[in-house]
Amino acid sequence: MRTDEDVETSGETGRSSAASTLQRVFINSTERRPRMPWRLALGLVGFGVVLFLVGLASTLLPEPGQFGGPYLPALYGTLLYLVLTAVLLAALLGLSYVIDRRHLTDLGLRLDGQWWRDCAFGLALGVVLPTAVFLVELAFGWLTVTGLFRTSESALLGFGSAPPWFAVLLVVLFFVGVSVFEELIVRGYLLTNIAEGLAGFWRIGTRAAMVIATLVTAGIFGVLHASNPNATALSVVNITLFGILLGLGYVLTDRLGVPVGMHLTWNATVGAVYGFPVSGITVGVTVMETETTGPELFTGGAFGPEGGLVALLALVLGLALLWWWVRRAYGDVALRDAVATPTLRDQSS
Repeated sequence: MRTDEDVETSGETGRSSAASTLQRVFINSTERRPRMPWRLALGLVGFGVVLFLVGLASTLLPEPGQFGGPYLPALYGTLLYLVLTAVLLAALLGLSYVIDRRHLTDLGLRLDGQWWRDCAFGLALGVVLPTAVFLVELAFGWLTVTGLFRTSESALLGFGSAPPWFAVLLVVLFFVGVSVFEELIVRGYLLTNIAEGLAGFWRIGTRAAMVIATLVTAGIFGVLHASNPNATALSVVNITLFGILLGLGYVLTDRLGVPVGMHLTWNATVGAVYGFPVSGITVGVTVMETETTGPELFTGGAFGPEGGLVALLALVLGLALLWWWVRRAYGDVALRDAVATPTLRDQSS
């Protein structure tokens, strides 16, 4: 016959067991941090709050148009964007430090000599691929060059009467912020977390987890551009495929150097050198003003090259050049397990 003491002990044991089970659902006791779905949820909610506050603060600041002269409006707009982006990046790194318990190297920011060599290759790749697109369209008679060094009003930065050389410089600075921001979030943060969380789950191997994470984040990258002006189903597919290329630049090197470099110069070369729209957005300044007259299915029309079949040629060329670079720089072309194997900070505390 059970006594009151037995019942009380049994109740305490049950509560302890339930609490332990609940803890296992939410916390990885070995890594001493939330499991992947929960740390992503916490991180993204925290980042969303910071994003809201930054957006609110930006509405209280002067508009670029309030400044006079040919230089100040665009300079102010660019610097404001870079400062706000830096705040968001600092928030992301801080959340990753506290919630994920990460070193910067776990986000692809191993800023050693190889990282910078990878970045230099990515910068070159981002120039070569749009140049290939330009030459193909020129050879087929799908575009004509109508002028050199032109500026125009744009929703992006609003250059007004800024000299073209100054506007091109500001566009490059703007895309530095864009490339670092998007690559750190999509590849450094999301891809890394998803790969870590899937590795070992339902017998998913480390490399299979990286493949899945690369595909998932590429899909997210494509969907994020679906609301851009003049977006089409083909543009979303193409940007998703380029997201795979950027993801491979990360998982084959364990560094964000290649994707950051390529993302930067792809945008700058497409928009500020050859005058194409960048994902549906006209940047407002170009070294070479062009008019696209070819079939939109191939050229992408008002969305730019990323919305046309010609982008697939650039994609294939990009994959080939990335394979060559990784083999040359790393000795073999393989997924780097370190992407899905975290080296957490302060393991002993």
